[in-house]
Amino acid sequence: MATEADAPATFNFADIWEAVSPRVGERTALVCGPDRRTFAELAARVNRLARHLLAEGMAPGDHVGICMPNRVEWVEAMLAAFTIRAVPINLNHRYRAAELNELLGRDGARGIVFDASTEPEVAGVLSALDLPVRLCAGEADAALGAVAFEEALAAHAPDPVEVPGRSGDDHYVMYTGGTTGSPKGVVWRQEDAFFACIGGGDPSRMQGAVERPEQIFERLTGGFSYLPVAPLMHAAAQWTTLAQLFAGGQTTLMPGALDPEAVWEAVEDEAVNLITVIGDAVGRPLLDAWDANPGRWAASSLLAISNGGAPMSPALKARIAATFPDKVLIDGFGSSETGAQGSQRLQPGDADRAGGLARFTAYADTAVLDDHRPVAPGSGVVGRVALRGRIPLGYHRDPERTASTFVEIEGVRHVLTGDMATVEADGSIQLLGRGSQCINTGGEKVFPEEVEAALHGHPAVADVLVVGVPDERWGSAVAAVVAPVPGAEPSLEDLREHCRGDLAGFKLPKRLVLVDRVQRSPAGKADYRWATGVAEGGTDHRRREGGDAGGAEDHV
Repeated sequence: MATEADAPATFNFADIWEAVSPRVGERTALVCGPDRRTFAELAARVNRLARHLLAEGMAPGDHVGICMPNRVEWVEAMLAAFTIRAVPINLNHRYRAAELNELLGRDGARGIVFDASTEPEVAGVLSALDLPVRLCAGEADAALGAVAFEEALAAHAPDPVEVPGRSGDDHYVMYTGGTTGSPKGVVWRQEDAFFACIGGGDPSRMQGAVERPEQIFERLTGGFSYLPVAPLMHAAAQWTTLAQLFAGGQTTLMPGALDPEAVWEAVEDEAVNLITVIGDAVGRPLLDAWDANPGRWAASSLLAISNGGAPMSPALKARIAATFPDKVLIDGFGSSETGAQGSQRLQPGDADRAGGLARFTAYADTAVLDDHRPVAPGSGVVGRVALRGRIPLGYHRDPERTASTFVEIEGVRHVLTGDMATVEADGSIQLLGRGSQCINTGGEKVFPEEVEAALHGHPAVADVLVVGVPDERWGSAVAAVVAPVPGAEPSLEDLREHCRGDLAGFKLPKRLVLVDRVQRSPAGKADYRWATGVAEGGTDHRRREGGDAGGAEDHV
């Protein structure tokens, strides 16, 4: 435990939180809808909840699932778990009971924190699994055997909790995936996650990481205001929220589903300095709302607009640059298995702004490997993005996936990501997409994200996913699942002609499926499993076109 005068003893999350929060106690830490918490208020509630979890039998190393949309209690539950050396588990609040049962059962969790919006599905979990710790943010249904959040807090003191044995070796777990397979729990040492995922005491990643725990006090920001447009169950919001909490900054969370007008209102009301979006699925609606309401909101406080968690099309990046010519643009890449791996920052006036943020400067220990050998810059060889150094321990209770993803190369342990890339002559990385989604059409390799980026530039396309479907002639055909803008009905030939100037012929879509809405996760991540089902003949569509589009000349 750290007092106001003490520096954190380790790079343990709870040690850092307990050292920082007293020093900035009167500052606002969290805002979510009508709820606000200063650092002092948040710390007191976290301590009360930590005591409740201990009283309920939660022990170091125990897992507790958090299943609710954004609300301040999400953060309180997460920090309380860290405080007692337990492990908070991020649950997708849109999962059905069967999905929650499978994940929590496989995980071995001993508790769950939920709210009224997820209670119907959680009820199915509590009837099937033995979860001794049950906490409801809101009115608790007595039939579920859950304790109401506020009742739990009221029963305990707000004083810091003495917890022996904390260290940077304590675990932090982030569940990821689920759109192409069952979710995987990535297990990090907290010290490694502090540097790889949370910025190492440098949320902006411009000063450089601290070297010793006591240096964190030197990095406390002067009231920085941040807004991640993402749910806390997603790394894009969780990591950045923790980074701001550990640096004394304010985080504004958006409750409920995406509401672009509410986002811009929050930017103005909370004097937000940095907003992070997640690809076109979030960025495009925000820009549409801004354009539809000229002069309605002030964004003078904004210093930068960033993207992370999902690719953003060059068309949208250029649009953001044109709409906000005085803001810094930041595009980042990484994954739950690597933390942040690289970024590109463009200042106002940079010539590249109109062309999008396609090439990334890699952080230390990132590499692109071809058969475990580094790809030579400028060679054009496509390799797999990898990382060494501060990387996870593996996947929770999944030795097979751990062995295939975390490998030893020349005596050094690496994590091999699913991202494929080339290395430019200047050493920057050009991301191509996920290797698992690569389409082999007539012997040619097509990365869906490259085609999606080109299609997003068509004025009739609101959203799109690209997948491969079986084809008698080509083996696999490129299929575009498109949600048009309201009132538009683009044809396959329209879209092919639009892309022809940017893509080789074999990359052009041969099939088109129009849908009312492209299905994505709550965080905006692509659901390629759904898109493949629709493209292969599913009923969730408005119109189909193609089958014979694109002759042999496309493959010459």
